[in-house]
Amino acid sequence: MEYDDKLMQEAVLALLAALSSEDGNAWKGFDFEIMNRLHEQGFISNPVNRNKSIWLTQEGLERGRLIAERLFGVNAQGEPSSSSDA
Repeated sequence: MEYDDKLMQEAVLALLAALSSEDGNAWKGFDFEIMNRLHEQGFISNPVNRNKSIWLTQEGLERGRLIAERLFGVNAQGEPSSSSDA
C-alpha cells in the first residue's frame, strides 16, 4: 500500500496540536495515557519500560494498517483515497 505523505504529515500535526498545551508546547513522544489505553485494548506491547519503542500486536498491526489505508492510502491514479466516515 502506498500512503499519501501530505495526509500523514497533516495527521501528525493535528495530533501534536490536539495534545499540546494552550501555548503550543507539545511533547515529542506520544501521550502516555493514549499509549496505555492502546496497551489495555491489546493493540501494543506495554509502553511502560525503558525501551524507546513498542511492538504492535498482530491485532494492532492489522487494525492499524486498515486505518492507515483508509486515512492515508493512495489509489492507482495517485489520488488520496476518500472516505466519507473519516
